[in-house]
Amino acid sequence: MTNRQISVTVNGTARSANVEPRRTLADFLRHDLDLTGTHLGCEHGACGACTVVFDGAAVRSCLILAVQADGHEVTTVEGVGSESEMHPIQQALWENQSFQCGFCTPGFVMSIYGMVQEGCGPLSREAIREELSGNICRCSGYQKIVDGVEAVLSGGGQA
Repeated sequence: MTNRQISVTVNGTARSANVEPRRTLADFLRHDLDLTGTHLGCEHGACGACTVVFDGAAVRSCLILAVQADGHEVTTVEGVGSESEMHPIQQALWENQSFQCGFCTPGFVMSIYGMVQEGCGPLSREAIREELSGNICRCSGYQKIVDGVEAVLSGGGQA
């Protein structure tokens, strides 16, 4: 296969690379751009660990080819908040002790970030669970994650 040149805006920065047509967006982000916050769990789109925001919508980066991102905008967890200051979404999840091991955290953060980008307002706990049904956490009972999302969507998590 012949590699293909792509240009994609990642976390607000224009990036270009020569990639194999079969390389996933997740592998491109992790291996070519060294953005390792995008985790790979199942590599089938079922666990949500690889969630990124693609042109304003949360997507599973293991299901998208890097060449499909050519000309598009991608936000990863590294583009949310900073080392010196957490994003309000991260702050709300931290304050609610939403996570334990942290492997799933970037995917949840990006799914919630996508919800905020799409204008989700306050939702019922049931609706929050539905919105996050594509993200799996093996450590928690989800209650504290839902608590964190409630805090975010009630006004504390403006993106």
